[in-house]
Order: sequence, then C-alpha cells, then structure tokens
Amino acid sequence: MPKPYPKEFRDDVVRVARNRGPGQKLAQIAADVGISESCLASWLKQADAADQGQSATTVGGNAELVAARRRIKDLEQENEVLRRAAAYLSQANLPGK
Repeated sequence: MPKPYPKEFRDDVVRVARNRGPGQKLAQIAADVGISESCLASWLKQADAADQGQSATTVGGNAELVAARRRIKDLEQENEVLRRAAAYLSQANLPGK
C-alpha cells in the first residue's frame, strides 16, 4: 500500500479542484499533481463528507468495516481447516482400521 499523502497536500489539491475553471477537468488536475483521477475523486468525496460533518464517522467506519470483514474471512478459513482436521482425525480412530 502506498504511503498516504500529507493532509495539507490533499487539502490543497481539493481546494484547487473545487476552484477549477470551466474548461479544466479533474483528470488534468490529477495529472498535474501526480495522482490518479480516482484518487482525486475520492479526496473530493471525503472532503464533501467532512463539510457535511460525516467525515470521521464515514471514512473511519468504512476502514473499520473492511478490516472486520477481512478478519471474519480469515476466521472462517481457519474454522474450515480445523473442521477438516477434526474429521480426518476422527476417521483415524474408527474401529477396523
């Protein structure tokens, strides 16, 4: 994962994007500062949410939700491995083998 840009840099780029001229596109602004257009769009979306008072809850909540889903997936995989191991070991203890 790339190192995050400083908050001051993000704020400056968002300000430039919001104050762009009528013929200027987000893709050009993003290229000028060396980021992707999708990154700039994401920053604008986060800034809009922050302006509406949702930023910390929404952005932090999304990251927390992604981490929780990843943890659930890992635990489900671990559970499957343990279930299979228990089935294999119980087969070894059957009479007649």
